[in-house]
Amino acid sequence: MTTTDVADHEPARLTIALAQIEVEPAAVAGNRERALEAIAAAAERGADLVALPELFSVGYFAFEEYERAAEPLEGETLSALQTAATEHDVAVLAGTIVEDLAATETAPTPADEGLANTAVLFDASGERRLVFRKHHLFGYDSSESELLVPGERLETADVGGFTVGVTTCYDLRFPELFRRYVDAGVDLFLVPSAWPYPRVDHWETLSRARAIENQSYVATINGSGQFPDADATLLGRSTVYDPWGVTLASSGDDPSLVTADLEPERVERIRDDFPALTDRRE
Repeated sequence: MTTTDVADHEPARLTIALAQIEVEPAAVAGNRERALEAIAAAAERGADLVALPELFSVGYFAFEEYERAAEPLEGETLSALQTAATEHDVAVLAGTIVEDLAATETAPTPADEGLANTAVLFDASGERRLVFRKHHLFGYDSSESELLVPGERLETADVGGFTVGVTTCYDLRFPELFRRYVDAGVDLFLVPSAWPYPRVDHWETLSRARAIENQSYVATINGSGQFPDADATLLGRSTVYDPWGVTLASSGDDPSLVTADLEPERVERIRDDFPALTDRRE
């Protein structure tokens, strides 16, 4: 577990924007352009941190396109988002992309070859501060577990007074992963996702539970769009939960930009007032 510092100062609050963009199957160039437009719009609204959905460039359910769309960490998509972070002076969580592990040269990889579902956090100067590869690969009615290599490393980054950790979609169902992060000091979870209908109740309940049990902010960033070949529709509903599990901001299933102000002191205050984490027993 490694931690890096994204901000030189710690503001009293962090403005986060969840970019619930339209994800068109296999339309990498178009999806990337929509992501860049969302980053610009979020920065215009005063966001300090912008987060994108899971596999926003190719679309989660476009399994047959994964290999064609795969890029290294130094590839075109992440380079474009890195530049956008610098141009707009905003930290960017590059949702996830399909990473070509064999072609990546500037970060440790879980295998010498193969593909991974990978999120990258850039700070406002464009420096890469965190890499997370999805740990739990979905097998039910999905090709993900057959096509991808699971991640192994957990990294954190300090952003505007918060210690940030990233998980991805299906990882929400595994609370032990979140506990490992909490033990490393995480108090803000970013969860890029491609969660489909009909599992709306699971999406909302699991996300809220992770916030309550870890007394942390949880921001779930879902996409919007349909995948006719897979008979799947993303349910949207990107949401920011506070450490009590209260919804601070949320969306429907259409493309939208969800914004909320987060207070680092609120996490500390809640954990002091209701010290459940200190009562844990192994």
